[in-house]
Amino acid sequence: MTTLVANVPPVRVWVRKEYLYDLQKGFGEYTPGYWVTCKSLSGRALYFETYLTEYGCMFDKLPLSAFLSWDSDNPDEPIPPSPDLPLTDLQYWNGFDYGLTVIEKNLIFNMRFEVLTREHGVMGGTYLFTIDNYHAHRNEPDFYFSEVPDEHKSHNIIALDNGQIGAYPNNRCRMVDPSLTYHDLKTPDFKVSTRYFEVETVPKWGRLGESDEYFWKTPNELASEEKEKSVDSKVTRQVLSETTTNSIYPKQCGDDMACIIGHWKKHAPDQRLDEETWEESMRKALGTKFDR
Repeated sequence: MTTLVANVPPVRVWVRKEYLYDLQKGFGEYTPGYWVTCKSLSGRALYFETYLTEYGCMFDKLPLSAFLSWDSDNPDEPIPPSPDLPLTDLQYWNGFDYGLTVIEKNLIFNMRFEVLTREHGVMGGTYLFTIDNYHAHRNEPDFYFSEVPDEHKSHNIIALDNGQIGAYPNNRCRMVDPSLTYHDLKTPDFKVSTRYFEVETVPKWGRLGESDEYFWKTPNELASEEKEKSVDSKVTRQVLSETTTNSIYPKQCGDDMACIIGHWKKHAPDQRLDEETWEESMRKALGTKFDR
């Protein structure tokens, strides 16, 4: 199970060298590298482990403010960002727990992003991937907020147009697609989710521990089936009763063909033959002759 550290896509970056010297020297200098892993510590900014190609080594625990995106139009040296956002404008929230997972959200992967920064308004960018936290171990107390609905946030990693890279929650991002997104967008006015949704604690379902049926049914389903069977049985009895009432029994008519024909005439109102022709047809069909 992944905890504390996770692999990330090998994003090509420039590293500000002052972060390699504990912010003591190297200002204005850069070295190329690739992201290797990301680390989540509760109460800390996200840390990225980076492979430095000029040195053949890895450097750990670098925050997002240490990086600039690599630009194929300027492969030899990055252009200093303008504006140059501080770390607090690149990442809004610290890690929510020591467990983290990394995912590339497929539907929005190629969408154009806009993010709302704290101090510099809306900035455009490109989606890279998402980092999300969870509580990894159930045998350890959960002191954090990764699974609290109104506190948990995702970290969408966005390469900003100014050359920096940030981690923004969903409520600070807007993404658009030429085919899917409306032309005139509404401004969201949603409320923070505070509820826990679950489906296994509904009392009316009953309990199924004693059942070994593969296609099990809840007590409500069984009761509904019994009700349907009862209705069907009542309808069947009614139909049988009506059929019996309208049937011809030997004790009623005996061999009286006129009684039989009279009964058929009564229950065949759509018969189009005249009376005599119809009666004659019935006699022939039954192979019987008698005087009227």
